[in-house]
Amino acid sequence: MLYLEILGNLPEMARDEAKAMLELAGGEIAGQDYLFLKLDAGEEAFPCLDRLSLAHEYGELVVEADSIEELLEKAREVEWPIRGTFKVDTETMANCRHDTLDLPRKLGAVIHARGFRVNLSRPDTLVRVYCGERVYAGIRLRFFDPKDFEGRKAHHRPFFRPISLHPRVSRALVNLTKARKEILDPFMGAGGILMEAGLLGLKVYGVDIKPEMVEGAETNLRHYGIKDYTLKLGDATKLEELFPNKEFEAIATDPPYGTSATLAGRRRDELYRKALESMYRVLKKGGRLAIAFPADFDGKAEAEKLGFRLVGRYYQRVHKSLDRYFYVFEK
Repeated sequence: MLYLEILGNLPEMARDEAKAMLELAGGEIAGQDYLFLKLDAGEEAFPCLDRLSLAHEYGELVVEADSIEELLEKAREVEWPIRGTFKVDTETMANCRHDTLDLPRKLGAVIHARGFRVNLSRPDTLVRVYCGERVYAGIRLRFFDPKDFEGRKAHHRPFFRPISLHPRVSRALVNLTKARKEILDPFMGAGGILMEAGLLGLKVYGVDIKPEMVEGAETNLRHYGIKDYTLKLGDATKLEELFPNKEFEAIATDPPYGTSATLAGRRRDELYRKALESMYRVLKKGGRLAIAFPADFDGKAEAEKLGFRLVGRYYQRVHKSLDRYFYVFEK
């Protein structure tokens, strides 16, 4: 059994990202306690879990209990997969029902009595305790360093455009499609979604109607060492003409939200509808589309008219003049 701590800013999206990756690995979510997920999965899931973006860490779940006393009692009996020295670190979640005061010292003493050495400054193994409705203890296996994502934010790229999804969200959209081999972004802009997909080892395809965006996206992809890409200058409402006889495994995209001047002279809602139609035609049966729309556009209704099935919808308020939904559809 594994555990996963997800981020709290888009918790439903984070949970479904984990669910999608576990489905690729043959595992499932066995339970949830606020931001703590119990995963029915083993080592075979590590490559898929390593793709996650809306996550803080994952590890091996060793003990779970209904009270601190029960946790300490069980800790005396279980086998602790500790290598080298260890340290106990406690995460008190917003729904914590237990008194965790002095818990690191108490649990540390129990584990130390089993023959393991403590090192509070540079431990080889980090024992993580989570307090929610219940209490859990496990061994951290992977920490997702936020610096990895922060370093790819828009202003750090060689081709810079201020309007861009955060790299964590871009990667989550890719993962929500459950793409294994390839992905298309028909509104690629500066290539943020393609960058995240390419770093996961996917073949990426991108389209934009502006020549400077096509050139800029290629500059960004090359900067991050991504080589397996196909970028085209063209119209997102005419994907069949750009990719004749091609069906895509997955599509992830963030269409423009702005004025008519930024939408190649077309009305926004008309562009969205025609682009959805084109995406539906080039997506494989069973394939997924992850897409963002402003909240005043009913993406669910428009997509379902075409035959898409809604898999997930997640609300995000960006600022006072923009709130949006991220949608995941399946063909």
